[in-house]
Amino acid sequence: MTTEDDTPVPDYQRLWRLDDRVYIVVGAGRGNGRQTAHALAGAGAHVVCVDVDATRATEVAEEVGGVACVANAATREGADRYVATALERYGRLDGLADIVGMAAWAPVLEMSDEDWSWSFDMCLRHAVLAVQVAGRALAERDGGSLVFIASISGVSSAPRHSAYGAFKAGLLSLVRTAADELAPEGVRVNAVTPGGIATPRLLSSTPPEDRPPIGRLGGLARTSDIAAAILFLSSDMASMVTGQSLVVDGGALVRYPFSTGRPMRTTTMGERPI
Repeated sequence: MTTEDDTPVPDYQRLWRLDDRVYIVVGAGRGNGRQTAHALAGAGAHVVCVDVDATRATEVAEEVGGVACVANAATREGADRYVATALERYGRLDGLADIVGMAAWAPVLEMSDEDWSWSFDMCLRHAVLAVQVAGRALAERDGGSLVFIASISGVSSAPRHSAYGAFKAGLLSLVRTAADELAPEGVRVNAVTPGGIATPRLLSSTPPEDRPPIGRLGGLARTSDIAAAILFLSSDMASMVTGQSLVVDGGALVRYPFSTGRPMRTTTMGERPI
């Protein structure tokens, strides 16, 4: 301690650790989900790896020494199953990271009723169920953490995927409301809000020459960048963080949208080039 500050200094390295805690990763089979499973397991957690594809769930579970669970997270039966798997296998639950989300691409005037229904399932329904089922399990015990993947499309505009943007905006609202309601039970609820991500799906569908740079500011985030943000929000480093959206977009939302051309100097007579 110093002469003016006698507050205790925590072991900051230990705050990152999740030793013997139990986390569910919904959508663990590839991309952000696989990296998140590795991030949580690397910090000492036991991980329940949930995916609709049995092969993907099993392979990632084997990679991280966790447990595979095959479930459709957009159904209440699926949410009940993955929470029950965690409790039956480990006897506790400390947190959940929900990675699920896909976009249907079409102009807003051409989005069909089926597109909107599908987008609701892929972007929001599973999150509502996770809050209700996993959130209740956490509230009935010692609290914990729920982390969801949102999108800057839910913060800004979402050209050609209006349903995706609308439901991601709804997800951010759900996060804030759930954080408020579950705070007395010790449950934190947050979102990671990415821009473009170099997921396996994107890399397989986009020629290399058409991709922005990966892992550089202004370009695409790596899936490991998203997993690192989820690890932070899941750990005790974020013990006073709830109801928040942690934007991981390489600066996309702060970029000035208009070309400024040559540097300008403002004078009382207007603007002129420097």
